[in-house]
Amino acid sequence: MTSIAQLDDRLSGFSRLATNLTDEIGRVLVGQEAMVIRLLIGLLSGGHILLEGVPGLAKTLTVRLLARCINTGFSRIQFTPDMLPADVIGTEIFNPSDATYSVKQGPIFSNLILADEINRAPAKVQASLLEAMQERQVTIGDQTYVFPEPFLVLATQNPIEQEGTYPLPEAQVDRFMLKIKIDYPSRDEERRIVDRMGDGTASTHIDDVNTVIEPQQIAEARTLLNDVFADEKVRDYVVDVVRATRDPIGAGIKELQGLIEVGASPRATINLLKAAKAHALLQGRNYVTPHDVKTLAPDVLRHRVVLSYEAEAEGKSSDDIVNTILDSILVP
Repeated sequence: MTSIAQLDDRLSGFSRLATNLTDEIGRVLVGQEAMVIRLLIGLLSGGHILLEGVPGLAKTLTVRLLARCINTGFSRIQFTPDMLPADVIGTEIFNPSDATYSVKQGPIFSNLILADEINRAPAKVQASLLEAMQERQVTIGDQTYVFPEPFLVLATQNPIEQEGTYPLPEAQVDRFMLKIKIDYPSRDEERRIVDRMGDGTASTHIDDVNTVIEPQQIAEARTLLNDVFADEKVRDYVVDVVRATRDPIGAGIKELQGLIEVGASPRATINLLKAAKAHALLQGRNYVTPHDVKTLAPDVLRHRVVLSYEAEAEGKSSDDIVNTILDSILVP
């Protein structure tokens, strides 16, 4: 059995590695620290991530840098309306010379997958990707292939351009552990971007980034999540926050009456606790605080709360609903 002292040493050791990793990424990437932290949380907890932001905010660059820093494969899939499931997962190819079939694996066979503009692909392509995300394996012909670990899908959506898109159904969006909203950099950050990237492209800078963490260390860190302690009161707090999205009146939040059409499922409760544990681990702690829960709750819940027409008419967003819940639920 691991002693508390040994656990603390392992936690602090990985926390230092995570800090080194974010510093190494910061040699190229300016800002976006919150996005990098949440990508690491997804890696540690095995949860996929939905990124929402306008083009040009370094989403692809961040994922490529992360893959290089942890010495894993990277694959980018640009989704378009004319795609087929085989374009994602692969297919069988007939060899006329010997009348046999061989398997050509698709771009999903990598470690970090950037599914760019996932809502531009038709439903059957989205379904093939989301099934692979859930099962972490695909079947081509009569053969089943298990994806290598770590395996993380980061799907992007453009929030301002909806023409020619196929919005993800709520049941499919729920498969993503986190939905991260990426905003524009500050003026100082944008000025640093100009200085850093003005003498070349981002690709030339990626080659200067060094490997910081090996995939085996990510696997070892995942086992540490089970040892991160969450007090009964913190667990109750997680449950109360998620249940308030389903029954705000029962939680005593009368101002949300009639604003929520559908609340978050128990999968959100599980994901919120796992994300809070991963956040604590990255901070070098062996215990979860309510602050960990409040920090990750918007990312875990914003895509799982379906607003009513009344809420949309009032100009409310899912973030507004989640923040009201966090402000109203008593913190232990």
